[in-house]
Amino acid sequence: MATDRQISVHPHDARELCATALRLYTEALRAGRIARAELAPAPCLTEMALLHPDPLDDAWMRPVTPSSALAHLLQPLTREIHERVKLTAALTESLAPLTAVVSEDPDHAITVLEGKPLIRAAIGAATAEASREVLTMQPGSTRPFNQMPEALPRALSMIEQGASLRHIYQHSARYAPRLKEYLAQVPADRLQVRTVEQTVERLLIFDHAVAFIPANAERDLALEIRHPALIRFLIQMYEVLWTQATPLTQQLPTSTPGTPVTAVQRSIARLLVEGHVDDAVARKLGISVRTCRSHIAKLMQALDASSRTQLGALIVQSGIAEPDGAARTDAEGPSPVSG
Repeated sequence: MATDRQISVHPHDARELCATALRLYTEALRAGRIARAELAPAPCLTEMALLHPDPLDDAWMRPVTPSSALAHLLQPLTREIHERVKLTAALTESLAPLTAVVSEDPDHAITVLEGKPLIRAAIGAATAEASREVLTMQPGSTRPFNQMPEALPRALSMIEQGASLRHIYQHSARYAPRLKEYLAQVPADRLQVRTVEQTVERLLIFDHAVAFIPANAERDLALEIRHPALIRFLIQMYEVLWTQATPLTQQLPTSTPGTPVTAVQRSIARLLVEGHVDDAVARKLGISVRTCRSHIAKLMQALDASSRTQLGALIVQSGIAEPDGAARTDAEGPSPVSG
């Protein structure tokens, strides 16, 4: 009977917390500790490392702070998300050229758009019809001067038609003057903006009905996707990244206490420790190589490193970045897939 009772009160996934676990964890946080004997109905608390043994009394358990627990639990999920996104990009690169093999059919759920004028025209048509929600994700932090005047009227037009907008940019876009000008002219109650360290590729989704992604590095080939299952997948991927992104209205996480480095420099430090060269770091963070190296020089000064080799060791020692930390990508502002 005891075994059946344990199963009935703990029937959830290993990544979830049951109501009993949340109650006991709350009690532990309030009291600073909880008796080990009280945890039998909620083994998920110890399985998820939310509690650890009291070093002074083995009969008691002490709670980990919620912020520390969240960071620990999100690490594997973040890595899983990025692996899935990389797989999506690889599949697109592999299969997109094959769509040209099939015969032309107006009912095809995936259409290959060749040439920037055609891509822009297709996006313009989707913009004209959007009336519910538009999701965008863009890599990079700077935009060609002639694209911003084009993006603003489209955004205002979609808002007038009743659509709300959500943009995922890269952290570095926070400092782009053109982006600030754009945001200043769009109604704040119809636009939400968040930023992340890294993102994979451009993605535009209109009204949960049509999406656009690039199909080559030159961005003169794009896919127009209308297949419901693919649209749902892209939206789910977007929502996961959105959840982990930082609202533009909030400051980026501060650096490690006692270490005078910025959030961008912390991102650079993490990528350097992972083994990326300067060009790759700059590309992933949407900044120029020159700006990247300037931040690296400031990191060396802040950590008193005399060489790049020593810098890597000092970064690990300082706690700025973990060697196996999963970095995230950043997105830019609204622009055509081809832009």
